[in-house]
Order: sequence, then structure tokens, then C-alpha cells
Amino acid sequence: MTNRRTVVIGMASLPLASVAATQFAWAQEAALDGDTISTSGGDVTIHPIEHASLLLGYGDQVIYVDPVGGATLYEGLPAPTAILITHGHGDHFDVPTLEAIAGSAPILTSQEVFDKLPEALKANATAIANGGSADLNGLPIEATTAHNTTEDRMQYHPVGVGNGYLITFGDKVIYVAGDTEPTPEMLKLTGIEVAFLPMNLPYTMTPEQAAEAINTFKPKIVYPYHYGESDLSVLEGAVDEGVEVRLLEWYPNGQG
Repeated sequence: MTNRRTVVIGMASLPLASVAATQFAWAQEAALDGDTISTSGGDVTIHPIEHASLLLGYGDQVIYVDPVGGATLYEGLPAPTAILITHGHGDHFDVPTLEAIAGSAPILTSQEVFDKLPEALKANATAIANGGSADLNGLPIEATTAHNTTEDRMQYHPVGVGNGYLITFGDKVIYVAGDTEPTPEMLKLTGIEVAFLPMNLPYTMTPEQAAEAINTFKPKIVYPYHYGESDLSVLEGAVDEGVEVRLLEWYPNGQG
């Protein structure tokens, strides 16, 4: 059974996490740049950080997704107004990074990650299961499945542990898949404006699997991320017309 409990998460009701305030100074009047997606509520700015870490800017909100890599990666960027964490692997979840940057931002994550958070961060965090929904500073968010489906890869991401996230900005839905192969729930998605899809072996899907999934649930825009040394040229002739594949710089320091 999926958990359909809706939780409301907002900064005003959460205690201040003072650790970040003493360890990390944000740039004054920092601006977020990157690709933009038009919505009925204004543009969403997509700013890649590295591998699976990214920022989504929307009005006065900046959502950090799977921030890792240390505080220096986020210097000069706006402070988070919310943080999403998909699962507990080190390229998605890092306590020292969170302690440095989180401030008072609410954190939405899986039960696995919630249980690993220190008390100061846990005070601002909420765990959500696959199928659950939340209101994060006024933005509707649904957690969906993120797991392996190939038998010899199940050890990496078992069923029910990690989350993917569906985030609604105005009239558009952005899907951050997390670490996953094409799950039945992914393939049934409809109305997705933007999808961030991982594609590297042995942990997630191949580009061929990604192309098949894209052609099934038909997002309008796809950003490959978390791809390491995968050959993304496979997507060029495999993705149906009507889907735009956008390649961003996810490995500024070289592919891992």
C-alpha cells in the first residue's frame, strides 16, 4: 500500500538550525542562473551542481536536491528555502554538507535518510514514503518509487527505500527520479514537463532503458543526470519526436 498522507512543511513553523549559520556565510543578494522552464507561476531556473546535485529556483524559493560535495560547491549561490533528499547513498546524502548549508530550511526525505540525520537537522526534517505527498512551502510534492528492477542490480536500490519526487510549479510538473531503473510507476506517469533521469551502470538504468522509458511516459524535456561515463549519444536516435533532451554540465571536474 502506498502512503497517501499529506504533510505540510514550512520554514516559519520550524526551529532555527544554528550550525549552518556559524559555519557557512551565504553571498549577499546571490542570484541563481541556468536553464529556465516557463510555468503559470513564473519561471523555474535549473542550476546543476554536480552529478546528482541540483538547484531549482522559483520566485523567492530555491530547492536544493541531493546537496553533497561540501559547502564550497554552494558558495555564491542563494541559500536553500527547502531541501529534497532522495536516498542515503553518499553521492546524494552527506551530513557535513547539510550541516554547512541547511540553515532553517525544511528537509523532505526518505525514512532511511531521516533516521541517519543528527538531531539538529532532524528537527527540520520530514520523512515521506513512496506514494506520499507533501506541501513544501506551498509547493505540492509527491514521492514516487525509485529502485532497481533488474535482478542482479536490486542490491543497489531495493524497493521502497528511496524516493523520486514530483514537484508542481504552477501548471508544470518536474520529476526528479533519484537512483532508479524504469519502475511501473515511472512508466505510468503523465503530464510531466521536465524529467531528470539517471543512467549509469550498475546502479541505475542504461541510456537504452532511459530512452524506452522516455518514449513510454513522454516528458516534454529530459535532462540526463547522474550518468558518469555513460554514452549519452544513444539517446539521439532513440528518443521519439516531441521530446527534447537537454545536456547540461554535470561534471565540471571530470566524470566520476
